[in-house]
Amino acid sequence: MTTVPTVPETAKPTRRLLGVELLTVLGLSLGASGISALISFTGSLTETLKLGQQVATLNGSRAPGRPWLDLVWQLYYIGRGLMPVVLVGYLLVREGAGLRVLGFDLGRKLGDLGRGAAVAAAIGGSGLALYLASQAAGYNLTVAPSGLPDVWWRIPVLLMSAWQNAILEEVVVLGYLLRRLGQLGWSWPAALAASSLLRGSYHLYQGVGGLVGNIVMGVVFCLLYRRWGRVMPLVVAHALIDTVAFVGYALLAGHVSWLPTG
Repeated sequence: MTTVPTVPETAKPTRRLLGVELLTVLGLSLGASGISALISFTGSLTETLKLGQQVATLNGSRAPGRPWLDLVWQLYYIGRGLMPVVLVGYLLVREGAGLRVLGFDLGRKLGDLGRGAAVAAAIGGSGLALYLASQAAGYNLTVAPSGLPDVWWRIPVLLMSAWQNAILEEVVVLGYLLRRLGQLGWSWPAALAASSLLRGSYHLYQGVGGLVGNIVMGVVFCLLYRRWGRVMPLVVAHALIDTVAFVGYALLAGHVSWLPTG
């Protein structure tokens, strides 16, 4: 009679395995984006044009002149952008927890919405002022939050893009990263600095203003996450900030004098 070998239970991950896991997740997501942003910024610095005269386009068309194919590509990249969040959720489930341990759930909808709106209102205006000042001073590229064609799906895609950015960044760079760094024995100030610097790094393609502004935003978000113990209000805040930036640019670009369009 053939005996079936028993499969041993999964041992508790060592600090080394947790470190490898963290580097792998970041290497597949926003850590890689940070390296890409550094390369992009280096290219911008070596251009003949000044930074303020160069344009960084977000949400650009992926199939110009072919709106239905363009829409399919937009949806594909939005879905693909959320896969690191799925991976983080899987890893947390294996740990015996889940995304709920980060406060990523709908259990406190009204409270999360209220807090998120308040944070967005406080950060959004100051962020816009910093961008306009740094762009005018020549330290930042002109950021075009939307380069999509004026078709029926433009606004829905911009809304989905805003939420995708918010979910990806807050789950990975805020909740997951801070949890893993804590498990690895990092002090709170060191973990806060790592999360904030990482957030700034993958916005460096925009210029110095994008770097500094997002580092400051990262510090604020880390402090609020530590106080509230939930990423959901900060997902809401981030999504609202990006929604205003993406949709506002799509509607106002070329119609107001104070908004740089390149």
